[in-house]
Amino acid sequence: MRGTLYIVAAPSGAGKSSIVNAVLARDPNICLSISFTSRQPRPGERHAEHYHFVSAAEFEAMVEAGDFFEHALVHGDWKGTARQSVEPQLASGKDVLLEIDWQGARQVRKQVPDSVSVFILPPSREALEQRMRVRAQDSEEVIRQRLDAAREEMSHYIEFDYVIVNEHFNTAVDEMCAIFVASRLRREAQVARHQRLITQLLVD
Repeated sequence: MRGTLYIVAAPSGAGKSSIVNAVLARDPNICLSISFTSRQPRPGERHAEHYHFVSAAEFEAMVEAGDFFEHALVHGDWKGTARQSVEPQLASGKDVLLEIDWQGARQVRKQVPDSVSVFILPPSREALEQRMRVRAQDSEEVIRQRLDAAREEMSHYIEFDYVIVNEHFNTAVDEMCAIFVASRLRREAQVARHQRLITQLLVD
């Protein structure tokens, strides 16, 4: 049985990475695809754990070679998901989660129409700004740029299957896990998973 591809997107500062990490710790049936990026690591970030950090020239060479499942220019830096990070896992039956932006999500949905997408919203614009500042990893100029971009990013929530408002962190994590459970209980998935049982139950 082929695995399910999950897409999670959000504006910077909405708490996407924290929610994703909490869900991954709780649900061993999902693996995270580590994205490539041309930006420099932030304090505490490690290569091949948070991102695959490469130069802009290396990233562009991978684009030319067709190595990316999706890629986009985000806040002045390239980000993308390598095909080798997704296709083999899905083919082996594993569920794969992509933590990407709305541009990448749009590309992925065209290639995998049955993917399940989730958009995370902050409880307010004030909360979004506060979270960016508490992180204390970006300059004032970068924070202003991200806030300006956030409204445009959030307008794309309508393109996603599910929306989570991250007002209370534990509730948001519970809601994300509920989406994964519900997806696995869809009729098509259950028929593929339990075909023998269903046949036995319905035989005369």
